[in-house]
Amino acid sequence: MKTKLIIPALIFCSAGFAQTTWTVDKTHSDIGFTITHMMISEVDGRFNEFDAKVISNSDDFTGSKVEFTAQVSSINTNNERRDGHLKGDDFFGAEAYPEIRFKGEIKKEGESYYLEGDFTMKGVTKRERFDVKYNGQVPGGRGRKAGFKVTGTIDRFEYGLTWNRTIESGGLVVSREVGITCNVQLNEEVR
Repeated sequence: MKTKLIIPALIFCSAGFAQTTWTVDKTHSDIGFTITHMMISEVDGRFNEFDAKVISNSDDFTGSKVEFTAQVSSINTNNERRDGHLKGDDFFGAEAYPEIRFKGEIKKEGESYYLEGDFTMKGVTKRERFDVKYNGQVPGGRGRKAGFKVTGTIDRFEYGLTWNRTIESGGLVVSREVGITCNVQLNEEVR
């Protein structure tokens, strides 16, 4: 009778230990965005200061919980004047809203991955979905490493970043849609 109770308890306990925590390798990751300028060219930018944590229960990351933050004041578009404007109240309002946050889950449909969850920018939270390319895992000196590419688009107007001007042809100086591209390398936390 005791044996019958011990075996299920061992299986339950070992399943609980399968959880793995991953942290972002900032030196091998990039959090970028692209907007269309004056309807004819694209301008890229990135956030230099960010953090992310992933909690996985499976080797293929299905169902993994993801938390991400980016520091708005670290925005970099290779133009100091433009960066200052973006940090101001016309756009991000970095003083009042210092972080962009995401909290969600990696999901899988067939062979395709996606990331879905709550995206918060300038005090507004909306449900967003991003495509994910899982590049696999390799062993590292201290634990495994995993790679991902996350892409998607958000409408900045939905988050209160509504500053704009129109050009002579009637289009916007800065597009409403912002393309997001994140190349992320994760490091397995080893205890």
